[in-house]
Amino acid sequence: MPRAGLAPATVVSAGAKLADEVGFDGLTMGLLAERVGVKTPSLYKHVASLEALQHGIANQAKRELTDAIARSAVGKSGPDAVRACADTWRRWVLDHPGRYAATVRAPTADDDEEDRRVANEGLQVLYDVLAGFELRQTRRIDAARVLRSALHGFATLESAGGFGLPRDVDRSFGFLVDTLIAGLQADLPTLPEDEHGDEPLTHEV
Repeated sequence: MPRAGLAPATVVSAGAKLADEVGFDGLTMGLLAERVGVKTPSLYKHVASLEALQHGIANQAKRELTDAIARSAVGKSGPDAVRACADTWRRWVLDHPGRYAATVRAPTADDDEEDRRVANEGLQVLYDVLAGFELRQTRRIDAARVLRSALHGFATLESAGGFGLPRDVDRSFGFLVDTLIAGLQADLPTLPEDEHGDEPLTHEV
């Protein structure tokens, strides 16, 4: 019998949990239908396609990660905010590897207001984390990209079992975060493009 209370939101949530188990690329409508207790054709009454399901998981995951980082950084600034963000990011990726894989791509449809809104909220949280370093607007974009790239790279490698050398991974992660903070605190030279003034902030980092 189909599970009672099935709706688009519950289907997406179930898909997110399943993606953590089988991997985002391994998620199929057939596997999800089995998980929620319906036949595959019936699943399409609640979500139009696999692409729509992936889109829903991506937005849910972005909101979850953004909320987790925002909560961790409340009342903190400067290095403390970056450390809280980094620790939370890393833990969230390790706990939710499948749904995290859905968050990586920038929005692709200019008319996708939900996607744009969720991405902007995540970007604003990164700017809030970096606010204590008093970076100029153009430098904030650079800093947000560097922070995102460094944390993404480390956490993704760790989640995939990519660190095999006999060195404590926590120590290596601590060194990464210390290096990021030192870079943010350094008196960096002006980049050539900064001479043209501040760039507009966009939903893509």
